[in-house]
Amino acid sequence: MKASNRQARRTIRTRAAQTRATRRAHRNVATGLPQTARTHLIAAGIDDQTAKRYAGAFSRGTTPTQTSETVVKLRGRRRKHVTVKLYDNATFTARLAIYRPRDLAAAARFEQAAHRLAA
Repeated sequence: MKASNRQARRTIRTRAAQTRATRRAHRNVATGLPQTARTHLIAAGIDDQTAKRYAGAFSRGTTPTQTSETVVKLRGRRRKHVTVKLYDNATFTARLAIYRPRDLAAAARFEQAAHRLAA
């Protein structure tokens, strides 16, 4: 297989995964139930990788609207119960208005998302 074919297939796979994640996030946020910071960030227009990277820092210091417990799979058959912070729309929008990461490119994306939600 040619390198250009591999690159094209990879591009299609990543675009499809990004589209699925965005649609899922929009659908979940539209329910009105509290969602995770990552889900809110994806629905606000930030790509999945950036949302995954900054979700922990974004939610640090913010009081969650609700907490839930989920299971994370570890190596082998082991599983771990972890607490998940959930935020409603008002809490998320207030935090997005002030949060900016140090990375300038990511900070610009967060600022655009904040302007989009404020409008």
